[in-house]
Amino acid sequence: MQLTLCCAVLYCAMLHGIIITPSLPDRLSKTSHHRLNHHGHQSLRFRSGATALITGAASGIGFAAAQLCHQHGMNLILLDIDSAQLTTAAKTLTDNATTPKIHTFVLDVSKREDWTRHKPAILTLCPQGIDLLMLNAGRLARPTEGKTPWEDPEYFESTFATNTFGYTNGLAAFLESVTDSSRSDTPRAVVLTGSKQGITNPPGNPAYNASKSAVKTIAEHLSYDLHVHIRMSVCISGCWTPEETVAFMAKKMAAGSFYIICPDNEVTEEMDRKRIAWASGDVIHDRPALSRWRADWKEKAAKGIEKLDVGK
Repeated sequence: MQLTLCCAVLYCAMLHGIIITPSLPDRLSKTSHHRLNHHGHQSLRFRSGATALITGAASGIGFAAAQLCHQHGMNLILLDIDSAQLTTAAKTLTDNATTPKIHTFVLDVSKREDWTRHKPAILTLCPQGIDLLMLNAGRLARPTEGKTPWEDPEYFESTFATNTFGYTNGLAAFLESVTDSSRSDTPRAVVLTGSKQGITNPPGNPAYNASKSAVKTIAEHLSYDLHVHIRMSVCISGCWTPEETVAFMAKKMAAGSFYIICPDNEVTEEMDRKRIAWASGDVIHDRPALSRWRADWKEKAAKGIEKLDVGK
C-alpha cells in the first residue's frame, strides 16, 4: 500500500510499500516489521473510481481539491458546515460530468457527534475504503471586542475546536478506512490543511497560530507512527488561488518533496525558508521570542535573515 499524508500548510506524506494493520496499537508496534518493496517516491494518485472524502469542500481549497479529484473520475464525499454552499458546489461538479458519484453531508468538524452520526452512512457508500482523506478546516476567530486574547478563553476554545480538533475528529472517524491493510496494493492519501502562520508564528492572532502549529505537529506524529514520509506545503490564504495551491501540491508531491512551501506572491521560496530558519534560531540562540517582529530586533533580524544560507 502507498499512503500519502498531505498537510495550506499542506502536509503531504507517502507510505511506500508498508502494510498497516487495522488496529492502532498493532499498527504502531508492527508496521516497521512489515515492509514491501520500495519503489521510490510516488505522486498522489488521482485515479478513476477511487473515493475522496473532503471536509470544507464547499469552497476554497476544499472545493478546488474536489474539482481536481472529479476531473480524474474520482467519487466524492463532500462535507461542509454550510448547507447552501455545499449544495451549490455539488451541483457545479455534477453539471460538469455525470459519471463519478457525489455525496454530500452537512457537518461541523468541531463536533464529534456530527462525525459519529454520519460515519455509518459514509462507510456504507465506500465499502472498499477511502482512497483520499482530505481534512480541511479553518476558523479565523478574534477576541471579543474590548478584550485581549488573554482575557477571552472562548476565543481560544472556538479556534482550537475547528482548527485542531476538527482534524483529530476526522482522523478518529476515518483513518482506519484509509489504512485498511486488506488493500495493500492500492495507493491512498491523507491530506491535512494548515497555515504558514503555524510555522512562522507572526504576532496578532495567537490562537490561530497555535491551532495550526498543532496541526503540523499532529501530521508529523501521524507520519512517524505510520512510518511514512511527510511532505508539507505552506501557503497564506488569499495570496494564491485555491486552484493554484492544489495544483502546486500535486506537482510537489509528484516530485517527491518532503516539506513543500507554497509561494505566496509576496516573497520567494528561499525567503520563506530563511524566515523559518530564523524563527527556529530564536530557540537555538536564546533570542527574545518572535525576535523578527520586535522593534529593537527588526533591523538585526532583517540583516541576519538575509545572510542565512538555506540552500536550494
